[in-house]
This record gives sequence, C-alpha cells and structure tokens, in this order.
Amino acid sequence: QSQLVESGGGLVQPGGSLRLSCAASGFPLEARHIAWFRQAPGKEREGVACIVWNSGSTNFVDSLKGRASMSRDNAKKTVFLQMNSLKPEDTGVYYCAVFVDLDDLCVLSPSRYYGWGQGTQVTVPS
Repeated sequence: QSQLVESGGGLVQPGGSLRLSCAASGFPLEARHIAWFRQAPGKEREGVACIVWNSGSTNFVDSLKGRASMSRDNAKKTVFLQMNSLKPEDTGVYYCAVFVDLDDLCVLSPSRYYGWGQGTQVTVPS
C-alpha cells in the first residue's frame, strides 16, 4: 500500500532545531511534489514547505524563510525538513503529502496534495 510516514517531532525550546522526516513506500516520487503542512489548534492546515523531487527545487512559507531547508534521500525515498531558531508559532502537527506535477515550482496549497501521513507533533513552548 502507498504510504507516507512522518517522524522527528518533539518538544523543543525556543531557538532550538528539529529535523522532520517523511518516508514514502509503495509508490515512486519521481514527477512528484512533496510538501509539509502545519495544523495548529483552532487553525486551518497551512502549507509551510515543499520540494520538487526531480530537481530539488524548494519553496517555503514566509515565516520559515531563512530558518528552514529541505532535502531528499533518493535511496531511502525520504524527504527532510530542517527547522532552526524555532519559535512558539511553529507549534502544531506537521503532515506531509504529495502532488503529481512536472513543473519545477511547488506550491503550498493543501487542496493540491494527497496521500497524507499521520502527522508528527512539534511543540515549542512560549
């Protein structure tokens, strides 16, 4: 069965760092965009980062620009989201999902993606 599994979340003090992983199984990632979305309590799911698998091109929400990077491991079919200088507003459940597209620009709209994982909790206390 096709599946995405998120991991790497946890409780981190402000200013700390986390590296989230999204591992894919059962389907290829070529010609796919892979994105991370954050769901905070009482808020709608928000796209925060994405990567074009074929080229490695990335895109980030304004609040993460300068604090985050994405990478991929071809052999493990895994994408990573590195977040530094964490702030309380980074708190939420982080999900990954995919979208089939040949373009070299990925977008952060949740409606374009499918194959959602179970999510991993990131907590940065105030």
